[in-house]
Amino acid sequence: MSEALIDARDIVVAFGGVRALDGVSVQVNAGEIVSIIGPNGAGKTTLFNVISGNIRPTAGSVFVAGRNVTGWPQYKIARLGVGRTNQIVRPFARLSVLDNVAVGALVKHPALRDARAAAAEIIAFVGLGSLIDRNAGTLTLTQRKRLEVARALALEPKIILLDEVMAGLTPAEMDGMADFVLNLRERGIAAVAGIEHVMRLVMRISHRIIVLDYGKKIAEGTPQEVRDDPRVIEAYLGAPAAAI
Repeated sequence: MSEALIDARDIVVAFGGVRALDGVSVQVNAGEIVSIIGPNGAGKTTLFNVISGNIRPTAGSVFVAGRNVTGWPQYKIARLGVGRTNQIVRPFARLSVLDNVAVGALVKHPALRDARAAAAEIIAFVGLGSLIDRNAGTLTLTQRKRLEVARALALEPKIILLDEVMAGLTPAEMDGMADFVLNLRERGIAAVAGIEHVMRLVMRISHRIIVLDYGKKIAEGTPQEVRDDPRVIEAYLGAPAAAI
């Protein structure tokens, strides 16, 4: 197997006496969609914050494509090919959809004209082409979610970390977003890691699932393996899991 794009080893994050992550290891390989699930407060977003450089781990190491990036600032990790979305989307409300995405594209395309051209292509890919000149503050939640992904794609990442991009959407919108996530690899993005609570869609899109509970990894495997794991059923899925 080729070297993992993301290799987080024995990550510990302590806030005072509380361990938000307690020895968690996660690998994401080329071509994979890996979903990270668990109850609220399990440490999922904290893990994304460590991988993307938003916070430094108390202990442990993070490697991106074989390079030790532990403690690197967020912008350096982004330049290395790690994009991410945020659970609460906050676009630049007074800027157009085009300029929201062009801000990220400037990292790879320093000339504004080139950044806007790259942004326009990404906006069409995410299905917002007809709204390219609209102020971002006027978008619906679904449209803002797609804009958030577009802004991450503007960095031309090798891997994208998707933090609950389906939260707050209707069932039909969730299905559309799931199709969109599956198509991300058309852009040459070799791996996608997502945090989601919608188990029907997690089972559909994931090659592997990692389950966190109280800051610890309690299970990892294929959707079928995780669904049938007694520890996961007790901690997260509940008795009706067999019906998923």
